Amino acid sequence: MGVTGIFAQRATLRRSLRLLAEFRFEQSEPARFYGALAADTAGMVEDLWRAMTGRSLGGRTVLDVGGGPGYFAAAFHRAGAGYIGVEPDQSEIHAAQPVVARQAGTFVRASGMALPFADDSVDICLSSNVAEHVPRPWQLGNEMLRVTRPGGLVVLSYTVWLGPFGGHEMGLTHYLGGARAAARYARKHGHPAKNNYGSSLFDVSAADGLDWAASTGAAMASFPRYHPRWAWWMTSVPGLREFAVSNLVLVLSPR
Repeated sequence: MGVTGIFAQRATLRRSLRLLAEFRFEQSEPARFYGALAADTAGMVEDLWRAMTGRSLGGRTVLDVGGGPGYFAAAFHRAGAGYIGVEPDQSEIHAAQPVVARQAGTFVRASGMALPFADDSVDICLSSNVAEHVPRPWQLGNEMLRVTRPGGLVVLSYTVWLGPFGGHEMGLTHYLGGARAAARYARKHGHPAKNNYGSSLFDVSAADGLDWAASTGAAMASFPRYHPRWAWWMTSVPGLREFAVSNLVLVLSPR
């Protein structure tokens, strides 16, 4: 069956359409959107873990790099996992304190490119949509591998630059070039984008991630995060994957 086998059964067109519909509420109802995304992500991680080990997440330690204000903590808490969130932005940590306060999670202010944890100290390390926001994404990936015990699970998911959501709030203008899109956004809105090209948003390709994963010797699988299973073949086609994959998941297990 492989490490993706259980999750592949849930990766249906209905799931893809449901998540796309929730995306409409990212700005107006963030709790609704991020709550749904967190629940889906926890389910994906549990499916991968169960396929690899035959066990549930109960009692496992999950380190979430760039976990934000607590929605992911809630989802993993419900799955029975011990949750540690790493977030460099203090405002993000405090953005949903009522959510955080209700959960048995630990939150640490730190950079994902220099994780303040010992080698081999967690069972599972997750990074959801962070790699495109740091200048050295594969340093982040190497840190994730370092802190995960041998036989553990690393799940690194990121938005591919040339996909339709690569520009984030800049929309499809990123196809004009990152710097040009950033300047256009600032002129139109009177301030830089939150995800500003060159400072908090970077050009990360699918090929970059696949090459890094292969170089580690720990790669197990890769697939488009939000696509139905029958569209996963796109990941293996150079060129096409840069535009069609949208969000790439890299699954690794340290030796």
